Amino acid sequence: MAFDGFVTKAVISELNNSIIGAKVNKVFEPTKNEIVLGLYNNGINYALELCANPDLCRICLTTHSKPNPQNAYNFCMLLRKYLTSGKIISISNYDLERTIEIKFEVYNELNDLVIRKLFIEIMSRQSNIILTNDKNIIIDTLKHFDNNVRDLLPAHEYTFTPINKKSFINTSFEEFEKITKNEEKTSLIKILTNTFIGFSKPFISENLNLLGVSDIEYSSEDLKIVYNYINKLINNFGTSNVYCKQISEKDYTIILDENHNYSDSSLNNNLNINFFLDDFYTNKEQSSIFINSRNSLLKIVSSSLKKVYKKIENINQKLQECEQMDKFRLYGELLTANLYKLNSNENLENVEIENYYDENKLITIPLDKSISVQKNIEKYFKKYNKLKNALSIVSIQKKEAEKELDYIETIVFNLGNSKNLNDINEVYEEIAENVLGKKVISQKEKIKHLKKKPKNENIDLQPISIDEFKIYVGKNNIQNDYISLKLASPNDIWFHVQKLHGSHVLLKNPENLEISEIPENVLFNCALLAKQNSKASNSLNVSVDYCLAKFVKKLSGSKPRNGYLQ
Repeated sequence: MAFDGFVTKAVISELNNSIIGAKVNKVFEPTKNEIVLGLYNNGINYALELCANPDLCRICLTTHSKPNPQNAYNFCMLLRKYLTSGKIISISNYDLERTIEIKFEVYNELNDLVIRKLFIEIMSRQSNIILTNDKNIIIDTLKHFDNNVRDLLPAHEYTFTPINKKSFINTSFEEFEKITKNEEKTSLIKILTNTFIGFSKPFISENLNLLGVSDIEYSSEDLKIVYNYINKLINNFGTSNVYCKQISEKDYTIILDENHNYSDSSLNNNLNINFFLDDFYTNKEQSSIFINSRNSLLKIVSSSLKKVYKKIENINQKLQECEQMDKFRLYGELLTANLYKLNSNENLENVEIENYYDENKLITIPLDKSISVQKNIEKYFKKYNKLKNALSIVSIQKKEAEKELDYIETIVFNLGNSKNLNDINEVYEEIAENVLGKKVISQKEKIKHLKKKPKNENIDLQPISIDEFKIYVGKNNIQNDYISLKLASPNDIWFHVQKLHGSHVLLKNPENLEISEIPENVLFNCALLAKQNSKASNSLNVSVDYCLAKFVKKLSGSKPRNGYLQ
């Protein structure tokens, strides 16, 4: 969790320089764990995001718009009632605690000017947003918690989370040195995070590396460097000398660098930390949505894939049974030819007769002794005719099932090859209109971030340039169809890996050159793109088909991507 006390204090410092005096003109609740306040101050519109999502909890200004639910949540309606037209008069927190208090001046129903407070608690799973009156009596909360420590319920008095750690801000160097005295070779990171309010492991670890101080072997001089650095960092909050540094894909921390000069000139304010957090958490949220949406679709498609495999297995078993139909016909014909030799009323378990199809060798034919020989003959011919009819039907079913299997496998490939939510959305758009559509609809809560595009909306494909030639690569079945059937001109060059699932690659040929006139390295790179965007991406030797686009045809009635001939 990187949103520690230092990040909280830095964000508050920037907000105090920009939105104090701002008027609340809009309140949104895009999700159940998120509030966005639309603010107006000195001719500038701001959007303040308050997020209580356990994995994304934060407070910061945002420039990323989000769709709102058609019907507002109850807490959103409450905030609109109590905060709309209110003015922010202060934003603060205690020490380096991650509980932020925003005070509003607002007129109530009797037109009296009153104080409302919004508390934002950044505490991972316990994160919450609480609205109170001026006496800290809770009006309502985003989440209702009732535990042995605090009762965060309407009409209860709001109390802060009990603090069991020391304040670094009010600690002298002598006391700091005494606390961090390292006689037992204890980690400095562990000492600071366990002792002081607001310290996190990423913050201490990264800044110790920056200062060149060891986590275990450190002197009094090293402790003085650390102590002075942290105090200087706190004193520089709200300036461009303090900024956020991303230290991994999932983490970041606050850094002090007096040579660093970053500010957002478009707003004439130093809001670099706010907008860093906005981009960081938006990307993290989009990544999470992408993974969850892809996994939800994969689950649906994989379920269909298993059913098709089972269907083909049953068909193959039926085909194996059909292989015996000629044997049943033979038994029927031989019994009919030798019926005069047999006592048709005698109940026999089997008979041994000559097979005139095989040099009159003797063959043993089993019989059902509960019925006559004549009935056995009828039974064998009935089995033969039944399996003969089944063979013609099952053969057609197998071809259809194999086509369905091939199509669903392309969907699985496209999902695995997707890079962003837009790619997933195009796959969703495709399968929502075919045999998988009902299952997609039944799972709509799990893939609520996906939606079908309006009809006739253009597909936006960015070309790759190689030696002034433009190359287009399809990322899914819909893009493949668009590339091959709409974007392609007759003399463009079309590429696809041989007999494997993969992207369609199109080399635009505006000058109508012969294939032999196109540079060999361009053709090779197009073939390489087809290979890299296919199931054979990790193979060493891959065959790639290519031809003029005018020779690529699609069979009538085929699903996207399937049914191409060249």
